[in-house]
Amino acid sequence: MEQPNSKIIIQNSKLYLVPTPVGNLGDMTYRGIEVLRSVDLILAEDTRTSRVLLQHYGIDTPMQSYHIHNEHQTVASLVERLKEGTAIAVITDAGTPGISDPGFLLVREAVKAGIEVECLPGATAFVPALIDSSLPCDRFVFLGFLPHKKGRQSALNALADEERTMVIYESPYRLVKLLEQLIEVVGADRQVSVSREISKLHAETARGTLAEVLSHFQQKEVKGEIVVILSGLCH
Repeated sequence: MEQPNSKIIIQNSKLYLVPTPVGNLGDMTYRGIEVLRSVDLILAEDTRTSRVLLQHYGIDTPMQSYHIHNEHQTVASLVERLKEGTAIAVITDAGTPGISDPGFLLVREAVKAGIEVECLPGATAFVPALIDSSLPCDRFVFLGFLPHKKGRQSALNALADEERTMVIYESPYRLVKLLEQLIEVVGADRQVSVSREISKLHAETARGTLAEVLSHFQQKEVKGEIVVILSGLCH
């Protein structure tokens, strides 16, 4: 793979957040690849998933598991390693670390400890979904995953008066239920766009009213990670 004439200089005692493809492996940046090759340690949300990416690009940097279930227990030791001079990169299964994925806690504690932090530009699922939606994107609010149980109805009710375009992440198993709940809150005629399998072979974006998009997904098995773009009150 031919690479551009730019040398990546990795700093000791620095935390790098490296976006990874949300679908197509070709969406990885040259700089992201070089950073992952050059750091001392890669923190991966799921090492089995990340190993596919690393093997594809010939990256043999040691990996350590870092996910939502162990980040609170491991963050202190990771900050100590950074203080001792280790260069660490964080990746998730897909997209940019810290966006509805592990990363925020380590960034916060590293900054508190005076560690330099750098987030590389790269893949983030909601950006292509927002642009593809054809809904206004000059002002929008990112909501991530809504609460599953406690606080969910309050979160849904708060959407009714939101004037900005809304970005919501959802599991394919809960998409139909979410669309039904949104109809109850904002009405069946509100415009919505649902993107799934972004940048993959079977990528799909369904646009229309909530009623139309709900009908579309009720008639098929829903697969892939989901980004819902809901129009604001004034759109």
